[in-house]
This record gives sequence, structure tokens and C-alpha cells, in this order.
Amino acid sequence: MPTPATMKRITREIADLKKEDLGPITLEPLEGNMNIWKGSIPGPQGSVYEGGIFNVEITLPNDYPFSAPRVIFTTRIYHMNISEQGNICIDILKSNWSPALSLFKVMLSLSSLLTDPNPRDPLVPSIAQQYTRNRKEHDATARQWTDNYARPKPPPPPPAPKTDKAKGKKKAVAGPSTRAGTSRVTGSNPTGTASSSTTEVIELDSDGEESAAKAKGTKRKRPSASGTNDDEVVDLTDSEDEKTTKKPRGRKPPSRTGAAGSRRSARQADDVIVIEDE
Repeated sequence: MPTPATMKRITREIADLKKEDLGPITLEPLEGNMNIWKGSIPGPQGSVYEGGIFNVEITLPNDYPFSAPRVIFTTRIYHMNISEQGNICIDILKSNWSPALSLFKVMLSLSSLLTDPNPRDPLVPSIAQQYTRNRKEHDATARQWTDNYARPKPPPPPPAPKTDKAKGKKKAVAGPSTRAGTSRVTGSNPTGTASSSTTEVIELDSDGEESAAKAKGTKRKRPSASGTNDDEVVDLTDSEDEKTTKKPRGRKPPSRTGAAGSRRSARQADDVIVIEDE
């Protein structure tokens, strides 16, 4: 458990960080555990680590700041002074540690280590040897590691907006009149639309030659109000008395009072009067 002196020092460093200009470096204690800190260091410009973000974890001992903190890289890096496990070989975390140093100064020292590695005190001798003998190959490998492990992933592209592919091409829904359009319709239609209603033919037998002449060839078919497709023929024979009183009825012209009147006219039945001589 941290001592009161350690807690006091941690509290002071948190307050100091709020006043410092960290730049692109991040550093803060873990929520719920002030002995563990998280930080990140961007690859310095012009170095082989440029473009990468390297995360570090700092663990404070219970007697901090009298003992040096333990710092490890959690992001893989190709560096002669940093092992694959993230351990760091730097003097301020070993013999040169001082209670006067702060965690922010440790982060600054780590950033400088990325720019200027120390081949005289390597943690990975093979990398240090490659650095001194074949610098070009060393730099190419370090950049490749940076691209593979430290470069931030690009954000996913925003979802494409949904487009209505059927826009302006709505499928027509057949109404009751169009569904019954398979029935054959004869006769004229004043509105120019097909009708599925039945037609009714009324024939009147009469002795009058003049009436027969006028009614001859005037058979017309119009849809009746029954709504069926059967043709109905009504044969009415007038008596002698009725012939003198009944007059042929002419076809009523269709109403043209707008679209609604046209539709009503399509539903009315035309009376066809046929007067034949006996």
C-alpha cells in the first residue's frame, strides 16, 4: 500500500501535469488505481519511428519517489535499448534515478531515446550491431515494425447513405376495375376507359315501319350497374295500344362534369331500343 508521502507526491504530480504543456505526449493515472499510469509517445519527426504511437505503462513502487518507477513499452518497437517484452535500458530508470525526477520528465527522456539510441549500452545487442554495421538495413526494419505495430489504424469509412433504388419507379397497383379487365367489353365508352360491367340490350317489337326504320342499326351496348360480365337481352313486345303511346327513347349523352362525372357516365347503362315490324 502506498505511503502517505507517496500519495502526496502522486497528487502533486497530477496537479503539475494539468499545468504542463505535454504536446502530443499523453500521461495519466489509471482510474481506480493511482499507482499505475498509462501514457503514449508519438514517434519523433525525422526518426525511423515517425508516424507511430508507442504506448507505455508505468508502475509506481510503494515508496515512490524514493525508488524509480518501472516503465515498459506495451507497443512493439525495433530498438536496441528496448526488448521485445518492452523492458527499457535507460540510466534514469536505474542508477541515475533521483526523487527530483517526475513522471513527465521520464516520458521526455523516453521520447529522446527514440531519436538517439545508445549503442554502448544495448538491451538487444543484435540490433545495436546492425545499427553500427548496416544502418540502412536497420532503419528499414525499424520503419517496417513501426508500420506493422505502431501506426494507428485509420478510422472506418462512414456508412454509405441508403438510396432508394426504386425512386420514381413505383409499381402500379391494379384497382378493382383493372383486375377485372380481362372481361371483353363491347360498345363505346365516352371516357375512353375499358369497363368490366355487363351490357344490356332491350328489343321492342313494333308494327310501325317508321319506328323500325329509325331504330334499325342503333343497337349499342353499355355497362350495366349489375357488375357482371353476362350480356342480357330483354325482348319486349308492345301491344297495339302501347305502340301509339310509346315513343322511342334516344340515348342520353354522357355527362361531362369533370373526371368524377366521366366515371359515373361509364357506369350508366345505355338503353338500346329496337322496334321491329311483325
